[in-house]
Amino acid sequence: MLRKIVGYRQDEVGDWVAVLECGHGQHIRHDPPLTNRPWVLTPEGRAQFIGYSLNCKICDGDDIREIALPFPDA
Repeated sequence: MLRKIVGYRQDEVGDWVAVLECGHGQHIRHDPPLTNRPWVLTPEGRAQFIGYSLNCKICDGDDIREIALPFPDA
C-alpha cells in the first residue's frame, strides 16, 4: 500500500529509515552498487523526498516480522 514519507529517523546502527504516514518505517539505505540513493546522506536530499510515496509492506501484510505465526504445541 502506498504511503507518503512524513519524516526520517536513524536506526540503532545509523542507517536512515523513512517514517511513513501510517507510522511504519522503511529503510532507505545508500548501499552502492545494490541501491544508489545518495540523497539519503544529506538533510537537503532527504527533505526533497518528504511526501514521496513508498510501498509499505507492513500495511500490505507482506512483512514477515509483522505476521504472527503460531507456535507448535509443546
